[in-house]
Amino acid sequence: MKELLLLRHAKSSWDDPALDDFDRPLAQRGLKAAKLMGLELAARDWLPDQVLVSSALRTRDTWRLVAAELPAHPRVVFAEALYEASAADILSQIRKVDPSSGCVAVVGHNPGLEDLAKQLAGSGSEARAHKRLEEKFPTAAIARFVFDGDWSGLSVARLTHCLRPKDLS
Repeated sequence: MKELLLLRHAKSSWDDPALDDFDRPLAQRGLKAAKLMGLELAARDWLPDQVLVSSALRTRDTWRLVAAELPAHPRVVFAEALYEASAADILSQIRKVDPSSGCVAVVGHNPGLEDLAKQLAGSGSEARAHKRLEEKFPTAAIARFVFDGDWSGLSVARLTHCLRPKDLS
């Protein structure tokens, strides 16, 4: 059984409107939420073997804060291709991961990440998680999927959880 974690970056700061979107840091709320989600991943033993992270500052910072709460450090790939990526582009990157990875996390952006989560959620998905995903996939949210098969063939999976920071604090 494979496990996929889709993590939207934490809340970014808009304090400096002159900053390029790619270079926006996390807001105070985002710093807190990223740490909280890292603690939750560790508590649930949802520990990725490999992580794909958009190379934008806010996604890198989100992952750094999440990773600081995990007991082990997985292989991390910072990918410019994940910045402003469509659902199809994100899925293409996931399909290329190491076949031996049992759990993969992707730290990215909306709308691509949310679109991918909705696209992947197949039959057998947990109803409450599916409802949460349909309502909103806010910053620092995590959608957890499981499926049988290889990463290269991923097209549909069972959504088991959709966690939002406000649900945990």
